[in-house]
Amino acid sequence: MTQPKSPFTKEQLLPQEETLEISRQRGELFIGIPKETYFQEKRICLTPDAVGAIVANGQKVLIEKGAGKEAGFSDTDYSEAGAMLTNDTKKVFQCPIILKVEPPTLEELKLINPKTVLISALQLKTRKKEYFETLSKKKITALAFEFIKDQDHSYPAVKALSEIAGTASVLIAAELMVNAKKGNGLLFGNISGVPPIEVVVIGAGTVGQFAVRSALGLGANVKVFDSSITKLRDIQTKVGQTLYTSTIQPKNLMKALRRCDVAIGAVRGTNRSPIIVTEEMIEKMKKGAVIIDVSVDMGGCFETTEMTSHDAPTHIKHDVIHYGVPNIPARYPKTASISISNIFTPYLLDISECGGLENAIRFDAGLKNGLYFYRGILTNKAVAEWFDMSYSDINLLFF
Repeated sequence: MTQPKSPFTKEQLLPQEETLEISRQRGELFIGIPKETYFQEKRICLTPDAVGAIVANGQKVLIEKGAGKEAGFSDTDYSEAGAMLTNDTKKVFQCPIILKVEPPTLEELKLINPKTVLISALQLKTRKKEYFETLSKKKITALAFEFIKDQDHSYPAVKALSEIAGTASVLIAAELMVNAKKGNGLLFGNISGVPPIEVVVIGAGTVGQFAVRSALGLGANVKVFDSSITKLRDIQTKVGQTLYTSTIQPKNLMKALRRCDVAIGAVRGTNRSPIIVTEEMIEKMKKGAVIIDVSVDMGGCFETTEMTSHDAPTHIKHDVIHYGVPNIPARYPKTASISISNIFTPYLLDISECGGLENAIRFDAGLKNGLYFYRGILTNKAVAEWFDMSYSDINLLFF
């Protein structure tokens, strides 16, 4: 009887050396945090506690003096946490890793060394093509924190700032009803014998959810509108009580807007927020009613909204008070800084443990999603389409 032929060669059947996974080498990070220069930007990426954790992990942090002052953190706080401080802006921008809230200006980009790692917001709609061309020339690796994904495929930085914006929108409305010109002097709060404040929230995302929670907590009657039944169902579950919810139908929305004291807009679109409340509808609202358009940075979902600043936050049209500040979280710099810091710190520690950003990106798909430039090569499709630029898939650049 013939022996069956083996599918293996004689060499393959010999004992082989075991291949082991190469251990990850810890890397030393040198992080520079410059002072924010953008108009009314008071936040900072890392709190002193976060700096303490990063320095204790063997990393170096260089901070420009006064960078945390507006957020309520002194230079002494950072120095005691183990950070190095300097007055030299150029020196900070020459660190191998730059950490910022706002994207750097073109002048600041000139100070950055080639092959630097830049971690900041991108704010695509406010960028110019020249910004990306400079990143390309300097072979910069850049991460946008609003693109970074969590384990549950949500965007942690966007979510955190949306929570602040949603909660703040109700507190700002409460303030404006009393302090703004033509304010109707109403108080949020379920006062015995006094009809409660009527609040309309348009948009049932994270901003809408936290606006609803705050308004209910202050005793208001709340009505929520959204085009998605799933989101409306979700907001009822998360808030934990029965709410008036409706899809966006002009008749129902108009009825609610005529009665409301506060209307909060939190609807975002792909390129621009859709205009949901027309000027004609606003004309029929109560005198002294307050509109907080949280989506004003995307064009706004109220037709009469104009973009304003923290110094002059309101304008009045058709006797309705409009609040159109695009960067609401910057009004609460300490809370926003702590929130951003909580997101950044684990990522920075992880980058260190992995031996650098490249290895961290290999192991973390969510972090990879935040990458829009890799060594001067554009890797983000949305940026490429917006500015008509060529891009490469990041997966093709890693082997």
